[in-house]
Amino acid sequence: MPFQAVHQAVQLPVLLAVVVFLAVYVGVVLPAVWSRRSARRTAALKVLTQLLGALRRWRSR
Repeated sequence: MPFQAVHQAVQLPVLLAVVVFLAVYVGVVLPAVWSRRSARRTAALKVLTQLLGALRRWRSR
């Protein structure tokens, strides 16, 4: 396989991970910290807790 194809194959998963991380950060973490509405902060904190719990369970397999 040529170098360029290998390089692109490696970049795609990294790019996908960055996009997912940014989506979670902007959609969950920032509202949990900076929202003025307590209901939004509470909901975002619950989602963040669930995501971190799922990540911990997945890593402990």
